[in-house]
Amino acid sequence: MFTKVIAASAIVATASASAKHVVAEDHKTFTDFEAIVKHVNNAGTTWTASVPHRFANSTVAAQKMALGTVMPHEDGYEAPENHRTKFQNFDAIPESFDVRTNWPECAAITGHVRDQSLCGSCWAFGSTEAFNDRYCIKTGDATTLFSPEDTVSCCSGISCGMSNGCNGGQPSGAWKFFTKKGVVTGGDWADVGTGDSCRPYTMETCAHHVAPPAGMKACDDVNGGVDYATPKCTSECESNYAVSFSKDKHFASSSYGIKGTENMQKELMEKGTLSVAFTVYEDFEAYTSGVYQHKTGKSLGGHAIKMIGWGVDNGTPYWICTNSWNSSWGEEGTFRILRGNNECGIEGSVVAGDA
Repeated sequence: MFTKVIAASAIVATASASAKHVVAEDHKTFTDFEAIVKHVNNAGTTWTASVPHRFANSTVAAQKMALGTVMPHEDGYEAPENHRTKFQNFDAIPESFDVRTNWPECAAITGHVRDQSLCGSCWAFGSTEAFNDRYCIKTGDATTLFSPEDTVSCCSGISCGMSNGCNGGQPSGAWKFFTKKGVVTGGDWADVGTGDSCRPYTMETCAHHVAPPAGMKACDDVNGGVDYATPKCTSECESNYAVSFSKDKHFASSSYGIKGTENMQKELMEKGTLSVAFTVYEDFEAYTSGVYQHKTGKSLGGHAIKMIGWGVDNGTPYWICTNSWNSSWGEEGTFRILRGNNECGIEGSVVAGDA
């Protein structure tokens, strides 16, 4: 069952989701990451911090521009038009759950960590990947990757929650886009030119907060260290891809929101991955491992990711989330965040839909 709600107006969100958080002072303000790391690691908390390689000497403005979604308490947030309220009856909610192991046949999709590069496209990744996971769970197709580039370039304007490409957007708008316009296939940057998918991601994979591993550049060293412009929306696939653009489209049959921790768990168990968002504070930029909970530093803006499960670590309940900063970051591309008290808003902006 779904309940209809009135969506908040997104028309006022004429500034980008990331840029609207930046004020003049941010361009000359630097985060004291040494102090943040010392504070976190001396606090005896549930996670470990280290100075982020990318932002060690960057301004607060640069950190904010790397984010890109609108949170429920902010002007321009567009809530899902419907919320799911009835769920499958489960005998009990287990202590832990992981989409990757619950549907092992889809592990190549649900466990795949992608990279948004120098583009505020987290909203497109958090939505496109969740839809992709659910498509595999429904169909068993563990080889098809959906295209965040199609989403980031073509899901825009009022019909997409005033999403604005590499300048930020909203997962709720993207899920509506999947029901109306669909999304084509698209691999990663390494897949460009291979003819394996329609619109692979054309922005180069890079090391975001860590020293670059072998074969990967630091984000400051790609595209001249400047954020990419939003790719042009197109209705054509790569020239050597065998399927036409129109026939390559995959559509969601519905989109909706989820409210409440227990409902989120039931939804994950029944249908798989969720699109979620949370407020990034300065200390999250220093995250390396453990169960994150905000300890120090100012708010930088909203960040969208996908949620794939939950668990408990030494008595601390957590959610498992997959970021879009490739597998060199965090816990092999994932992070855990405190569960049950809407930490940083993680339980307050949840979107999903039927594949």
